[in-house]
Amino acid sequence: MRMNTLGRTDIMVSALCLGSMTWGTQNTEAEGHAQIDLALDHGINFIDTAEMYPVNPLSKETQGDTERVIGSWIKSSGRREDIVLATKVSGEGLKYVRDGAPISPATIKQALDNSLTSLQTDYVDLYQLHWPNRGSYMFRQNWRFDPTSQNTTETEDHMLETLTYLNDLIREGKIRSIGLSNESCWGTMRWLLMAEKHNLPRMASIQNEYSLLCRLYDLDMAEMTHHEQVGLLSFSPLATGLLTGKYSADGQPPAGSRASISSDLGGRTTQRVWPAVAAYQDIADRFGLDLTAMSLAWCMQRSFMTSTIFGATSLDQMKQSLKAADMTLDQQVLTAIDSAHKAHPMPY
Repeated sequence: MRMNTLGRTDIMVSALCLGSMTWGTQNTEAEGHAQIDLALDHGINFIDTAEMYPVNPLSKETQGDTERVIGSWIKSSGRREDIVLATKVSGEGLKYVRDGAPISPATIKQALDNSLTSLQTDYVDLYQLHWPNRGSYMFRQNWRFDPTSQNTTETEDHMLETLTYLNDLIREGKIRSIGLSNESCWGTMRWLLMAEKHNLPRMASIQNEYSLLCRLYDLDMAEMTHHEQVGLLSFSPLATGLLTGKYSADGQPPAGSRASISSDLGGRTTQRVWPAVAAYQDIADRFGLDLTAMSLAWCMQRSFMTSTIFGATSLDQMKQSLKAADMTLDQQVLTAIDSAHKAHPMPY
């Protein structure tokens, strides 16, 4: 498994990261433990979670159960030092977590204390802000994004206050590094400038959606990563299962799958998506590749990628994804993918 440096830190993470958001709803505690063991057996050292997980569905009753699954694995295995552990603090709008309060030193303190207890560890390696207080264009909000209500002074005051408190947590040894999620290029650069100006911790990574079907990161964000070494941790690289071949426009979703719980896959199942999926399936078939592995391998080969976060609801699914670990797509495949992207640039 290839290892990459997390931003400008000394933390090395595997090019594939094990996502955990189904543990506690679609997966049992034992299944979560088995996935971690299999990941470690294949050279993966990076696990991503969040205080709001599990999903499918989200609920107040299950919130935090994913971290507790990881915590029980840490306790039973004694292998905390074998993993790089990332989690996130939720922000404004998620009503069942702290009544939807925005991110602040007070909410970070409560969230991190709860996460450390659930994870049964004294520290996390990467602590991420799940989304910006000022709002985000992620999760299909790009179609109607309007930043004109944002206040630059309020945003920068929040950033300085937050970085100052995160610096305290680093000094206390509770976190090793910090990162962003669902952020924009402007937002990322303001975080970096604030850190430089005040000699505060620097954001090491950004976790945004990225896949063959969702390529918003390709332009200004890619340029930012190149110059600033804030690498991408891509979530939904399989487009919530659309890039596995298990769904079709006119078929019933498999029982227990994400689409059987969320029929539109978070706004991804548009009329445009099915021709795009078919185009990438055709490429995989032409070159004798598995669509799942090809989709992950393509993400891993992107110049701005630090780690590609994948999830699974069964060990068989996970083994299919792990085939990407040793796969390198040749120029013919990459050229075919570029052509498909031009034909289907924004399918959702």
